[in-house]
Amino acid sequence: MASVHPNLNDSLPEGVTRETMEVDVLIVGGGAAGLSAAYRVATQIEKHNKLVAEGKLQAEPILEQMIVVLEKGSEIGAHSFSGAVLNPKALEELIPNYIDLGCPLDAEVKKDAVYYLSDKSSFKLPITPPPFHNKGKYIVSLSKLNRWLAAQCEAKGVNIFPGFAAVEALYEGDRIVGVRTGDKGRDKNGIPKANFEPGLILKAKTTIFSEGPRGSLFKKVSDKLKLREGKNAETFEEGVKEIIQMPAGTVEAGQVIHTLGYPLKKSIGGTFIYTIPGDKIILGLVAYLDAKDPLLDPHRELQNLKKHPFIANMIKDGKVVSYGGKTLPAGGYYSMPKLYGDGFMVCGDSASMVDVQKLKGIHLAMKAGMQAADVAVEAIKKQDSSAAVLKAYSDLIENSYVKKELYRVRNFHQTLSKGVFASLPLIALQEITGGRGLFDGLRSHLDAKTTQPVNEVWGSEAEAGKLFAAENLEPAVQGPLAFDKLGSVYLTGTMHDEDSPNHLLIQNNDICRTTCEPKFKSPCTHFCPARVYEMLPSKLEPGKLDLQVNFTNCIHCKTCDIKCPFVNIEWTAPEGGGGPKYTET
Repeated sequence: MASVHPNLNDSLPEGVTRETMEVDVLIVGGGAAGLSAAYRVATQIEKHNKLVAEGKLQAEPILEQMIVVLEKGSEIGAHSFSGAVLNPKALEELIPNYIDLGCPLDAEVKKDAVYYLSDKSSFKLPITPPPFHNKGKYIVSLSKLNRWLAAQCEAKGVNIFPGFAAVEALYEGDRIVGVRTGDKGRDKNGIPKANFEPGLILKAKTTIFSEGPRGSLFKKVSDKLKLREGKNAETFEEGVKEIIQMPAGTVEAGQVIHTLGYPLKKSIGGTFIYTIPGDKIILGLVAYLDAKDPLLDPHRELQNLKKHPFIANMIKDGKVVSYGGKTLPAGGYYSMPKLYGDGFMVCGDSASMVDVQKLKGIHLAMKAGMQAADVAVEAIKKQDSSAAVLKAYSDLIENSYVKKELYRVRNFHQTLSKGVFASLPLIALQEITGGRGLFDGLRSHLDAKTTQPVNEVWGSEAEAGKLFAAENLEPAVQGPLAFDKLGSVYLTGTMHDEDSPNHLLIQNNDICRTTCEPKFKSPCTHFCPARVYEMLPSKLEPGKLDLQVNFTNCIHCKTCDIKCPFVNIEWTAPEGGGGPKYTET
């Protein structure tokens, strides 16, 4: 059976107290947005003080500030996962001499192309559509890029605390005044062990949330403060990718190829292929999570993709050396929450700042982080981080390329969800009309609510059963180029303490057995890219199945929090330091 998270109280052992730390600017999340914000705060303060010292600015110098970045991963970059083709314009603004400082850019894009894949053949589009023009941009490893950004931050005096998961926002009324980090060293029942360490209380003048997609803490803040009221529902895509080591001298670095069509049949999405130095090919697949198909399984489809002649020929004699999975926000401009309030701002993926047409979000996250930082510095100068002051951040976003690029594709995801061929004329019209199309402000739906019963998607009950058995079971391991999910998880370096609380909260186990499995065939056992969820013979009702949660496999993609048709799974932050340990993604 699934293990429902115990009702942990946060009581501490006798004589143990939580340490309180006073912070000037607190950044929750050590990704590209958060690190850009931290670096910008530090350099803007440097710039201010230099102008004051030189007599070029009549103002008081800013005294040393406590700037803190909290990162739940074991180190910066451990949980960083992306495609990733980087538009360098935000990086150029943040750190103009980034090349001289050794920024890890794998390859400049020299060639790009788009193919349509049928079941057995491929067709190259004679003209690469403008959204897929990537020449002059850089193929990067986001985990490497973020480690480099962290080093630049630390050189400026920023305090980075890896292995600390922020689990609770602290309030005074509706004002955010900091966060509490999670305890370490509790057993699976929540009882403190011999190595117990209480979480910290960080009291902050200004807090910047940059947790990435489906930020677990900002989700609670957003609900409490109604920051998404009147906005489109958040929608997401799920991405999985592998890095394939090819024989020496066989790969030309700097190529970007996108494909449509095969292997996705009952859902919308596409694939990407990047080539980087060291004879490596990055192969990835992205699927929309508003799919109707309850058997959607991006990991399975990635394995199927490698069987297509076009791909199989490309990766022949290769070996998969790395794997990962993550969700990305797809709602765009109309899903962005209110970006500020008393004591806080939010930026990057947590604020739905991704251009899903181009699959680009890193430069938008970095730019938004920089703009949040600029306003945080103004709050320091005024000694006032009220909503009236922090509203300037929202104004900056509205007048920057963050808004411009997101507004240009504001109806794209909603339109493409209708189907690739059905949506093409509408998307073409959006291109002509600056993103409007026939109708503006197209609504989106919660991904959890779009799932339909397996029989309605796959046909009659008999046909559904046949298809389920023949086409939708996880493929067997097939050598160095194909993996089952457990084999793939091994490549992520994922680690969780088995004797720690289960961070995946099942609200009602009975639903899994009595309703979800018979009607939907347990979507979580398919969409999860890490085999966290299994249905095993029930001990309560013979002939039925119960859910088992293998939480130690979790790679923190958060798909389960998004796509469960009964909204029956809540992803919460596990003990700090747990999860994947990405190095090349």
